[in-house]
Amino acid sequence: MIARELVFYLVILFACLLCSTCKKNYTIKPRVVLPENYVKEVRPPSPKGEPVTVEFSIYIVDINSINVEDMDFRVDMFVRQRWIESRLDMPDDIFEEGDDYVTLPPEFFDNLWQPDPYILNSKVSEIAVLTHKFSSVTLYRNKTVRYAARMHAILACQMEFQLYPMDIQSCPMFIESFSYNNQKLRLRWAEDGVTLNPELKLLQYNVGQPLELKETTGYMTEREANFSRLVMYFRFERQIGHHLIQTFAPSTLVVMLSWFSFWIGLDAIPGRVTLLVTSMLTLVTMFTGLKSDIPPVAYVKALDLWMAGCMVFVFAALGEFAVVKVLDVRYQLQKSARLASLPRIMPMRIQAVDKKTHCVTAWDVETPGIRCRKPSLSLKNRRFLQLSWVDHKTGEEKILWKEIDRQSRIYFPAFFLLFVVFYWPILLLKKAG
Repeated sequence: MIARELVFYLVILFACLLCSTCKKNYTIKPRVVLPENYVKEVRPPSPKGEPVTVEFSIYIVDINSINVEDMDFRVDMFVRQRWIESRLDMPDDIFEEGDDYVTLPPEFFDNLWQPDPYILNSKVSEIAVLTHKFSSVTLYRNKTVRYAARMHAILACQMEFQLYPMDIQSCPMFIESFSYNNQKLRLRWAEDGVTLNPELKLLQYNVGQPLELKETTGYMTEREANFSRLVMYFRFERQIGHHLIQTFAPSTLVVMLSWFSFWIGLDAIPGRVTLLVTSMLTLVTMFTGLKSDIPPVAYVKALDLWMAGCMVFVFAALGEFAVVKVLDVRYQLQKSARLASLPRIMPMRIQAVDKKTHCVTAWDVETPGIRCRKPSLSLKNRRFLQLSWVDHKTGEEKILWKEIDRQSRIYFPAFFLLFVVFYWPILLLKKAG
């Protein structure tokens, strides 16, 4: 008898412990808020056949890995969806005192009707996971359902580089329902829309504020229907500071360095050639290194025009040296020929040119007589390019190649300044447009 009573008390004690354990592990069962005839595959009823409205709001946590070669970028964000599920039963005992909502684990979401939005231009999109999925479901007293999740996506973006390195990339993100057309489901931005993390900073870009939001309808050919679509545009403006220091300033200095060759005489040919060739090779090496920053494209970029202009000026300086050297050689030959044509014994000689007969007449003081000869064809040809002349004001001899060097010291910087004056305003105007 005592044994039976002992067993009886043990059973009661075990039942009490089991009951207390059940109370501690109590969770809301799906049928607490879902009616018996609830079908999660059917969308919530709407008045007069109007589409179910799903509101979206997004908080951008981070933007990274802007890949210009693959033309995509990665976004980490919190996505929140909100809609009204009028079929829910909301008993008061599921709410804490003073609250009008209750937050449930993500597993509960599998028992509800779910809109099926997806990111149209995403290469990869998934909910973040550590030990479990970072998502939750919140039910409100007015039968509003809010689903929130932390997710990341890699979005494709058709980038344009005509204005590189002052380009502005406008990259969209399209959110669309996969199964329900615009007559069944409508997507719209919530009042808070899209919020950007104020501490977000990118290495090479500035993120434009505010982000442009649109609500449109897109026709999907493969599904032969119109679907409600949300569009958000990211505006990435490239920072020019890096390229000013690494590209524009060094290339300008190299061009200016090539102008020093105009002050180097032709007696220092190795130094002048070395200066110009080194300047050209420096620009070529710099231009080759810049190609690794962006993918090869079929059109001309703004940076290509700048580097091509710099190389043209250095190449022109190199060409100017070649011309000057040729003129100097011809001048030396002409000077030698002029000295060789003079008589070896001629104390005094007077020459005159007859305009009618074009004869050169010479009177020798010591040897009386007048000799008349026609000027040679080579002398006539040499008059087309006057290699030297006498300045009537100063009486000094002017040599052509020296005058070219002297004028190059003025015109080369002037034309380069004109190139800069045209290049930057046009580039800034196109960027602003």
